[in-house]
Order: sequence, then C-alpha cells, then structure tokens
Amino acid sequence: MDQIESSPTLVPRSGPKDVFLHLLALVTLYTSAVSFIALLFSLIDTWFPDPLDFAVSISNNIRWSASMLIVMFPVYLIVVWIINRECVQDPARREIRARKWLGYLTLFLSAVTFIVDAVVLVYQLLGGEVGIRFVLKVLVVLAVAAVIFFYYFYDLKKRPGATV
Repeated sequence: MDQIESSPTLVPRSGPKDVFLHLLALVTLYTSAVSFIALLFSLIDTWFPDPLDFAVSISNNIRWSASMLIVMFPVYLIVVWIINRECVQDPARREIRARKWLGYLTLFLSAVTFIVDAVVLVYQLLGGEVGIRFVLKVLVVLAVAAVIFFYYFYDLKKRPGATV
C-alpha cells in the first residue's frame, strides 16, 4: 500500500466542436491538395503542350484551381491553428478519438494515393508511353501525397504536451 498509484491521464471526449473542426480541416486539406495538383497539372500542360490535344480550356482550369486553393488553404491553416492552440492549452486533447480517427484516415488516403500513383508510373513505364508531362504529373502527386502523409504521421506520433 506504500506505492502511489499513478492515475491515467483522462482523455477528453470528442464533442461536436471537435468533430466539426477536424472534419473541416480534412475537407479543406483534401480540397486544397486536389486543387494544388490540378493547378500544377494545368501549368504542366501549358508549359509542355501536347500537339495532338486541341482542348483550349487550360486557362479555365487554372482559374478554377487557383480560386479553390486561394479560399480553401487559408481556411485549412486557420482551422489547424485553432486545433493546435486547443492542444497546447490542453495537451490531452491530442488524444481525442475524432482527431485520431480522422488523422489515420488521412494517413490511409495519402498512402493509397502514393501507392496507386507509383503503380500508374510503373504501368506507363512498362508500356513505354512516358513523356515529360506524365513524369512531372506523377512527381506532383507523389510529392503532395508524401507531404500530407509525413505531416500527419509526425502529428499523430507527437506526444501530448510537445510544442513542436
């Protein structure tokens, strides 16, 4: 009985606000990532035109992707800032279920994107149909998926109370 029992840290329950903030963060992240990729794809198509492609809607694609990115990414940054501020104030909030589940969902989706993109690259390499536009687009998707994956991997592995 001389031993002092250490009480486990209580993990706050996920409330509607937590679910809202984390879902909003993920939706704006996914939209920003897709818009960024689409923007870079359109720029690649502009810089390396396909002589057999007669579509002229590239400027419309650039405008649409840029508009989405200009609105969505700042919203994502603000929401993540709010979430991180709450985690600094109460480090146990890093352990709430909504955050963990949605964080691991993001890890899963970015890993699947990375794997499928690599499969498409190998498939095209084996078919001998690889041009500069294709390689650049594959690299864009790989880079975006990798950045998202490693950010969320690091964020989920951070210990409660860590400030960095």
